[in-house]
Amino acid sequence: MSTLRREVVIDLISDLIRIDSVTPWLVEGGKGEAAVVNYFTAWVADLPVEVEVQEIEPGRVNFIATLRGTGGGPVLCLNAHADTVGYAGWPLEALVPRVEGDRLYGLGSSDDKGCCAIALFVLRHLANQPRLRGDLIVACVADEEGISIGTEHLVTQLRADYAMVLEPDALPRVIVEHQGFGWLDIVIIGRAAHGSAPETGVDAIIGLAEVLTRLRQWDLKHFGALPEPRNGKTVFHTGIVTGGTDYATYPSQATVGIEIGTQPGETMNDRVREIEDIIAEVVELMPGLSGDVRVRLEREPFLGAGQEKLLASLNGAARTHLGRELDSVGLNAWTDAALMQASGIPTVVLGPLGGNFHSPNEWVSISEVVSLTDILVDAATDLLS
Repeated sequence: MSTLRREVVIDLISDLIRIDSVTPWLVEGGKGEAAVVNYFTAWVADLPVEVEVQEIEPGRVNFIATLRGTGGGPVLCLNAHADTVGYAGWPLEALVPRVEGDRLYGLGSSDDKGCCAIALFVLRHLANQPRLRGDLIVACVADEEGISIGTEHLVTQLRADYAMVLEPDALPRVIVEHQGFGWLDIVIIGRAAHGSAPETGVDAIIGLAEVLTRLRQWDLKHFGALPEPRNGKTVFHTGIVTGGTDYATYPSQATVGIEIGTQPGETMNDRVREIEDIIAEVVELMPGLSGDVRVRLEREPFLGAGQEKLLASLNGAARTHLGRELDSVGLNAWTDAALMQASGIPTVVLGPLGGNFHSPNEWVSISEVVSLTDILVDAATDLLS
């Protein structure tokens, strides 16, 4: 028998969808997490938990709720993020929840307010049961959709033995590793000149085009042909491009911003060296050209370690509720699990089925929210006993 009714799930996630918590790191003027954290605080007010609201920057806050055990047991942290991306592509519908069959639609329904709701449901269930030995910490953090200032702050203070990072995915999967990534600028420098002076000008945009052509070939040959067995093809795509000053002048500079991945065992320095080698090839073909790679942000891959007890408890609960154990898998994306694991906390990632992440008509499976809550209640009970 489930611990949750469908209408309770719909009510809580719908309330969270209606609260704008767009990260201002991505969208200028975004509201941040303050309002939704106020909602969390009110929602747990009747529970015997300790609540801490950590203000990292003005309007950027973490919500931390701790259910203390009797002592002598481990500490489990459930980490989900309270911020969302923007909603310019569906401004009239994004904050208006709607239900169609098993799907609950709305901004953040799956990424990641549905997961915040799961963590809160687990907290409420355990708070209403006899106390366990260990502590349960629910952390609904800021800015995962930006540069993860919430979890970066959390791990400087958190003392936990295990962590589950809740992100939309699908049952019966549990993610035990994933890619890292970097946001890089490739800057090509040419020489400005009048458009009628090819003997003087060096076209930075043509140079950048040559670099990108070779980088695309590298992507197909190395990333596309040799995907990592668990994490899939290493991520590579362009994001933004700028260059030149006017139609009549050879462009002296052109820049492309890219996102590029790393697999466990690799570093962003590996990617930078590969791109620098490609730039060197182009510079040899176009005398007078030069180039540079600038790392704007980098995040290490996630490779779980010390997860045995965590997985044993999750698999025991999955056998009860799904009739089978979870599949340990990888992911070709990045989550805050990398920061949690890097701080020394054995971590896994899992979440309910959803779709249309970061785009109009985002949805979450109501039944998977229920199923995952049941699994996490049993797994947490086992761990903290």
